[in-house]
Amino acid sequence: MSSPVDVGGTVRERAARELRNRILTGALPAGARLDLDAITAEFATSRTPVREALLELSFEGLVRIAPRSGITVVGINADDIVDSFTILGVLTGQAAAWAAQRITPDELSALWKAATDVAARSGDASIGEANWRFHQEVHRAAQSERLLAQIRLAARVVPTNFLTLFPEHERHSLGEHDELLEAIGDHEPERARSIAERHVLQAGRSLATWLQSQPERLKLPLEP
Repeated sequence: MSSPVDVGGTVRERAARELRNRILTGALPAGARLDLDAITAEFATSRTPVREALLELSFEGLVRIAPRSGITVVGINADDIVDSFTILGVLTGQAAAWAAQRITPDELSALWKAATDVAARSGDASIGEANWRFHQEVHRAAQSERLLAQIRLAARVVPTNFLTLFPEHERHSLGEHDELLEAIGDHEPERARSIAERHVLQAGRSLATWLQSQPERLKLPLEP
């Protein structure tokens, strides 16, 4: 399953990514109140990038910012997860289908190299980043900037530590990577679409089930 891993980025991007991860995995449950000063201290920055990160999360519907009540986590439930991954699955399925129709030999060769790199990192913390790069290359092979932009937005629902949460998905994902590239290489768009959609939906169901099984776990920064 792809995940928008980015170990770099601006302070705003890093803060948004980390807080988003905590919300998506239940570490910051619905109703939790966030402390702007505590977040600012955690990321060793000024208030401006933190405010921008929280605004980004508010646009995504994950937090609510109100003048008097402060910043409150809206959260996400299992149904939200399944819905979001279903939408992402449709988009990635279309990307795979177009890739099967439009991919060049050089792009296909690069994809196989990227898949090999993911497999080589099995069990290593860096597998998440390699996995995201692989899926990005599949999406780019669709040769549609509009679709790529929509996937980037939709993929924010995937925690960057997905493969850490679900290490059992590693072997399953690696096998599906090979299936997907075979379908793309054979120029079978509907087969590629089916594999890509299933890949995403299975990941979403796993996250939804896991989220339901977790007790509420608060991680600072919260309001005192």
